[in-house]
Formats: sequence, structure tokens, C-alpha cells
Amino acid sequence: MTDNLRGSLFMVLAMLGFAIEDAFFKAATEVGVSAGVGTIIFGAFGTLSFVLYACWKREPVFRRAYIEGPLLIRSGFEIMGRLFFALSLAFAPLSTTSAILQAAPLMVTLGAVVVLKEPVGLRRWIAMMVGFLGVLLILRPTPSGFDATAIFAVLGMIGFAGRDLMTRASPPEVSTTQLGILGFLMVFIAGVVISIFQNAPVVAPTPHAFALLVGTGLCGLVGYSALTLAMRTGEVSVVAPFRYSRLLFALILAFFIFGERPDALTLIGGALIVGSGTYTLIRGARKQRAGMDPRSGV
Repeated sequence: MTDNLRGSLFMVLAMLGFAIEDAFFKAATEVGVSAGVGTIIFGAFGTLSFVLYACWKREPVFRRAYIEGPLLIRSGFEIMGRLFFALSLAFAPLSTTSAILQAAPLMVTLGAVVVLKEPVGLRRWIAMMVGFLGVLLILRPTPSGFDATAIFAVLGMIGFAGRDLMTRASPPEVSTTQLGILGFLMVFIAGVVISIFQNAPVVAPTPHAFALLVGTGLCGLVGYSALTLAMRTGEVSVVAPFRYSRLLFALILAFFIFGERPDALTLIGGALIVGSGTYTLIRGARKQRAGMDPRSGV
């Protein structure tokens, strides 16, 4: 088995893990768990898991860099992303939430241009515009078709894009495990914020709901680990586009578990996002590998 094939399979496994994680979380919110409490438990589970892993690897659990510069900004975006993504999973259709989330790589590219001053050619600008058109098709910003809960997904997607963008600028001495500790700690804080402002009683989950939340945490850890392996195996231009398999898994789960039937505009919008995002990822990776001038636009 080649490295590219192995990396691609790890990426598909990661996206399957994340899709099941989302489905577990949404199912938990439908059996009496508030979005805030669910996010708190998920964040605590992930933080504890990564702390134990760091101790096993003999890595420091706390780094001063957590509260400085890029990582401080990253944490703010993480809280924003997790907060609104949890609300979107709780109140919006899973298919809509997952489709809009796929625009995050496009937003990262746009942020890299604006914040990091990375040059982007004409073709990738066009691809970004096509992707954002797909988001508009899903949102349908008209009085008759607009669903206000979809805004949660948009804000969550922007938060995750900001997090990923600031991860690029994170200090190299902070390991992947330490980033996991910081990230899940911010998930916990996001859950606290939701609980403070959400008009829902804070009650302990039932055994059934707690089992769903444990499943959420386990699938999240599987997805995170497989994603790390995927990005360290094979070529990025080959492996990265398989991240869009998450939408396919989400649509299948939404159909069979939650009885969702996405309409034509949602499916077309999702296809535009996936197509433009895939092109952007492949194009950017090939230019970087070939050492071409990204401003050439070819």
C-alpha cells in the first residue's frame, strides 16, 4: 500500500469519525441534553484524554505560549467555532450544518490572503467565489427561504477557519498533543458560555444521553488521531481533498437517523462548496510543491 493510499484512507476514517461525532452530539441534544451541557462534557472528556496522553509521552501539560500571541487568538476562534457549531448541531439540520462547515478551507484561504498576505492566483479567487455562492444557496437569504438557525453554522465555520489559520502561526515548540489539550479546554469553556446564556435547565444527562456523549468524545478522538496521521502520510494534494467525504457521511447519517431530506438547493450548494474547496486545496498544494509563483494564476 502506497503512502498516498494509506494517507487517503486515514483521512476518510477521520471524516467518518467526525461525522459520527456530530450525529452522536445531535442525538444527545434530542434526548434532553442542552447544547451547553453536552459541549462541557465533550470538552472535559477530550481535555482529560489529551492530558493523560501528554503525561504518558512526558510532555508538559501547560505551556506559556497558550496565553500569548497566536495561540491566544486561536483559542478565541476555537471558542467561537465550538460555541456556534454546537448550537447549529442542536437546532439546525445536520445536513445543512455539515454542508456549510465544508466552506472552512475556503475561508482559511481568504484569511491567509488578508491576514498572512499570502498571494493567491485568479483561478483560486474564482473557486472561492463559487464556494461562497454555494453557502448562499444553502442559506437562501430571502424572506421566504431563510432559516435563521443556519447562521449558527456560518459563525461556527468562521470560528473554525480562524482557528485553523492561527494554527499555521502557532509556535513550533507546541506539540500536536498540547494543541489538543488547549483546543478541548476551549471546547469546555465554550460549553460554559452556552450554558450561561442558553435558557435551558442545567441537569445531569440520563444514562442513555451520557452514553451518546461518550460516543461523541470517542469518535472525536478517533477523528483527530486519524486526521493527524493522514496529514503526516502521503502528499497533501492527494490526501487533503478526501476531507470532503465528511459531507457524504453526514448526509447518509442525516437521512437514516434524523430523517432529513435536503432539498435541491442544499445539495447544489454543497456540491459547489466541495468542488471549489477541492480545487483550492489541490491547486495550493501543487503550487507549493512545485515552487511556482502563486500570483501567476495558472
